[in-house]
Amino acid sequence: MTNSNIIQPLLRIKDIRRRFMLGETAIDALHGVSLDIHASEFLAVWGPSGSGKSTLMNIIGLIDAPTAGEVWFDGEDTHKLKDNAITDFRGKRIGFVFQSFNLVPVLSALENVMLPLQIQGVAEAAARERAAQALIDVGLGKFKSQRPDKLSGGQRQRVAIARALVVEPRLIIADEPTANLDSENSTMIIDLMRQMNRSKGVTFVFTTHDPRLLAHVDRKVLLRDGLIVEDEVTQ
Repeated sequence: MTNSNIIQPLLRIKDIRRRFMLGETAIDALHGVSLDIHASEFLAVWGPSGSGKSTLMNIIGLIDAPTAGEVWFDGEDTHKLKDNAITDFRGKRIGFVFQSFNLVPVLSALENVMLPLQIQGVAEAAARERAAQALIDVGLGKFKSQRPDKLSGGQRQRVAIARALVVEPRLIIADEPTANLDSENSTMIIDLMRQMNRSKGVTFVFTTHDPRLLAHVDRKVLLRDGLIVEDEVTQ
């Protein structure tokens, strides 16, 4: 007998549409997007600014609800979850990395990484230990006491990756994680995410408008005008 879990995608979105109202004008950001993402994939959604990449990431990350369509995570229809359940679901299964880092400036690197664990109610000692290990994993073990303003852009993004990893999520979403970095640091961050993907088996989905970064991915999905126009497995 075939085990259906073997082929079941981690994430399945079906005919996703997203409409925004700007005054009395309707703006359609996504026009019926369908996509399966499997466990341990390293996938880039790329395309020009305004193509709908961030809107799609917000829906995949359960931050925003689609106007129409379905989002399934681990075989569960997320539309049926209530708000509190969505928040809990997202906090335990999905990590986020943002282009602006989103670190708390008055907290140390260690304290920033501890935050999502503390929100989940993890005891302080355990949270501190896990956060310290996460910083070691991204090569910042010696910088745990530094506040964000004492770190370089590349180091701040490493802290953000550690913060995303510390909850041991199934999926990490990174929306333009290299947009505020130079080319050297951009490559370093993508290589780090790739390393974490391989060593920990975490699924990564990131957006970019920089085609140079696509050489590092297993799969690239081109989004243009709210539609997937290419979906290519590269490795």
